[in-house]
Amino acid sequence: MIHGESYKPIIAEAAKMAIGEENIYERVFIFELLKDKNDPNAVAGAVGFSVREPKFYVFKAKAVLLATGGATLLFRPRSTGEAAGRTWYAIFDTGSGYYMGLKAGAMLTQFEHRFIPFRFKDGYGPVG
Repeated sequence: MIHGESYKPIIAEAAKMAIGEENIYERVFIFELLKDKNDPNAVAGAVGFSVREPKFYVFKAKAVLLATGGATLLFRPRSTGEAAGRTWYAIFDTGSGYYMGLKAGAMLTQFEHRFIPFRFKDGYGPVG
């Protein structure tokens, strides 16, 4: 049985072997999507910088997948006591993907819906 804490390293190792370690860029903060000059409705790459070294990156791509996550900690949690401030969403989901998509011309829809997980007594995470 594979538990959650060991799943990410297993998948990361498989990815490194599949695409080659020289094609993996870690700790790069992407802050802008690049539009395709021939197709105003397409994204052709992204730009960013290293968070560890003084390096700037420009990525060209045939396809771009924006997988930054949602936005967490926008609302005060209803948890009290020991659970106050805890979240089972990644605390680093800042909503930056929404900004980048909007700036690149994407139509952002269905934002009036908010996922509300089931709650249970003395629990911090999702149920089911």
